[in-house]
Amino acid sequence: MIGDTMTLLSLLGRIMRYFLLRPETLFLLCISLALWSYFFHTDEVKTIVKSSRDAVKMVKGKVAEMMQNDRLGGLSVLDAEFSKTWEFKNNNVAVYSIQGRRDHMEDRFEAAADYVKAHLPESLKQQLQAFEREKRESALSYTSILEQRILAVDREMLDKLSANHDEAGTTCLVALLSDRELTVANVGDSRGVLCDKDGNAVALSHDHKPYQLKERKRIKRAGGFISFNGSWRVQGILAMSRSLGDYPLKNLNVVIPDPDIMTFDLDKLQPEFMILASDGLWDAFSNEEAVRFVRERLDEPHFGAKSIVLQSFYRGCPDNITVMVVKFKSGAGGSSKAGE
Repeated sequence: MIGDTMTLLSLLGRIMRYFLLRPETLFLLCISLALWSYFFHTDEVKTIVKSSRDAVKMVKGKVAEMMQNDRLGGLSVLDAEFSKTWEFKNNNVAVYSIQGRRDHMEDRFEAAADYVKAHLPESLKQQLQAFEREKRESALSYTSILEQRILAVDREMLDKLSANHDEAGTTCLVALLSDRELTVANVGDSRGVLCDKDGNAVALSHDHKPYQLKERKRIKRAGGFISFNGSWRVQGILAMSRSLGDYPLKNLNVVIPDPDIMTFDLDKLQPEFMILASDGLWDAFSNEEAVRFVRERLDEPHFGAKSIVLQSFYRGCPDNITVMVVKFKSGAGGSSKAGE
């Protein structure tokens, strides 16, 4: 008896799905509601019908617009969806940045990032100019200057932001180009990668992540811990182990501002271009994938920076995404320069 009942219910379910979900059935249902509204002046039904009609028009229009723009590369519709998009182009350097799926644009429009942008470049410029004037008598180097300036900016920012109880923090990735050397300083999980003369990806930095053995040991010695909450986080909060700002974690000494600094021989590498990007890009691309992708698009207006940002978004990146591409020019003696 139970089996017969289940068979009957199953049959009724199939009949209902077949008839009620057919387009013509739905069409007749809408017509019936419209007639009911017309003859009996039911305001509620009128509202339902009108809302449904407007919704259908909106969806049809959006789909048509997306299909049209997809034929043009799909970029304009996507651009319109970003509440904060920023781009820059000058000679051989291009930057493209989007808020993406984040509620806020932390890559640029955030207290720590704004402070570093406003203070670090100028202080570096002054220090480097003094160094160039007194190079022969100076005990400094590009490496020591980068380290001193980054640590100084972090101290100054901590004083300012902690006074306002602002817990903001930021990564820092600086590439300093001289005649024959490239010096890269990194704090956090923004990352640099270079394409050499053979198209190979050369890592310019290494992410500071809590799960790395060196970082994990340091955090433990400081009395801290890491835990997993979608990603490994210091004190269950921060997904990187070094940063500028983040004063509550700095006070515990579990997060530090110390940069890793690496130097590269341009004569040996003879690079085509380099990519400097926030961690949003690296959620979607490996170093090798990013180099291949950009190398095929260097002739685009943004040297592939805009394309790889949008492709990262298409791939589902949940973060802000900022990418800088710097094209190198072959100089005399086989060395490579990033232009003027």
